[in-house]
Amino acid sequence: MFSRFLLPLIALTALVVPLSTHALDLQRADVKEFVDDVVKRDHLDRGWVEKVLASAELKPAIVDTMKKPAEHALQWQDYRRIFMTGERIRQGHEFLAEHGALLAEVSNRTGVPPEIIAAIVGVETSYGRKTGHYRVLDALATLGFDYPPRAAFFRGELEQFLMLAKEAGIDPLKATGSYAGAMGAPQFMPRSVRSFARDGDHDGKIDLWTNWHDIAESVAHYFVAHGWRRDEQIYADATLEDPDVEGLPGNKLDANTTLSELMTKGVVFENSLPEDDKAVFIALRNGDAPYYIVGLHNFLVITKYNHSPMYALAVAQLAAALKSPAEAPASP
Repeated sequence: MFSRFLLPLIALTALVVPLSTHALDLQRADVKEFVDDVVKRDHLDRGWVEKVLASAELKPAIVDTMKKPAEHALQWQDYRRIFMTGERIRQGHEFLAEHGALLAEVSNRTGVPPEIIAAIVGVETSYGRKTGHYRVLDALATLGFDYPPRAAFFRGELEQFLMLAKEAGIDPLKATGSYAGAMGAPQFMPRSVRSFARDGDHDGKIDLWTNWHDIAESVAHYFVAHGWRRDEQIYADATLEDPDVEGLPGNKLDANTTLSELMTKGVVFENSLPEDDKAVFIALRNGDAPYYIVGLHNFLVITKYNHSPMYALAVAQLAAALKSPAEAPASP
């Protein structure tokens, strides 16, 4: 979801972020401009907007966490260990056993496999167990007004959150989520909630925290909306004929590269998709030797959920583990 930032900007952020938690100052010029904009653009009541924002607490710890996401700090084998644990796989099989019929029905309609839906909520929140303890309001206000590198993005999400609170009847002072303001079992940002969340059980409301009909339908719809293809391979392990090859775009999720072009460059992998399909070559730091894969179309779709090749690979590998039958418990 987040991009790498230039060091000077991070250094600047460290200077402007206050050392202790404090209330958002509604007299700040950037806050006043934000209020004016959302009142005019979204037809929200000024008094209500100001009352909500006056309750926001700016938390420096959120900024500190934002500066060191695991996707940037860890090598692949260390990142993988976070998610590919026996406990998470066991919980995933239990989750599939409990919600298998629901996930199968959603999968049959959408083409998104049950194990992919399970892997997303497994990676994001341990199958709904850990949805975040920060108030969404505090997280978005802190990053929107005290984190210059992504201020515009998070102010946009704060605006979406205010609109969501009005539309869905969510109490903006009570909703909790991640340090980045992501919500519920699938960790949707407010814009994604408004754009992709769905009422899976048709009860007239959407609950991404506890209603698994809504959660499963929303995750599947997110993938379908971003182009998920039914029954297609996600990635392929790869090797290089020449490790010193030049002109091979690596780890660029927006690279306009075809499978044929990768093979021409000496990337060796098994593939059943058309050679003119777009793909990405991924080289991950992995101890003494890099780990190479080719991310295929559905891999790129997963990166729309989180813009990290390691995240997409963790989801794909956890899904593969969950698709395998659960091992029977050992006899005492």
